[in-house]
Amino acid sequence: MTASSADQRRHAPAAERNAAPILAVLQRTLPATGTVLEIASGTGQHAAFFAPRLASRRWQPTEPDPELRRSIAAWSATAATDTLLPVIDLDAGAPLWPVETAPPPEPICAIVAINMIHIAPWAACLGLLAGAGRILPPRGVLYLYGPFSRDGRHTAPSNAAFDSGLRRRDAAWGIRDVGAVAHAAAAVGLAPHDDIAMPANNLSLIFRRS
Repeated sequence: MTASSADQRRHAPAAERNAAPILAVLQRTLPATGTVLEIASGTGQHAAFFAPRLASRRWQPTEPDPELRRSIAAWSATAATDTLLPVIDLDAGAPLWPVETAPPPEPICAIVAINMIHIAPWAACLGLLAGAGRILPPRGVLYLYGPFSRDGRHTAPSNAAFDSGLRRRDAAWGIRDVGAVAHAAAAVGLAPHDDIAMPANNLSLIFRRS
């Protein structure tokens, strides 16, 4: 991840590579109207890319890291749309999210988390699911993107190597299992809706609020 010398925008190469494939899934998955809440928006590249292309909805980026919030604000300034809302500070593991006490003007219809749950403790994934269970309306969408294992096995050697590297950096991190995520999601009223293979051995997991 690098920062531009001209402004405070940070650049994640993976965000550039996966933006178009993720957009294609979001376009056929998200409700037609409402606010999409993005958890852990990172650099802000996805928010700036998706918002103008999903313009019948509003896009709400969030990020707990203040340096990344500055990057998101800088990327947002380049997006030619009025549907991209100002970034807010949100910790997915918190028991109460700021959008619960100060909801956006248009109700939240979907929650999106891209490349988040493997670069965070399992408690952050549980917090994300709990928040989705509290906030999403009936038939609301939770979209997760990233590498996942199945039945305790990695789907590719590259994912196994990536998982080992993550755990060396932080023992609480690591690629999550599809079944474990689905089990935790069911406990908060989120049912599996779709499971889509993506480039570079990633998956799009889609849940709906029952």
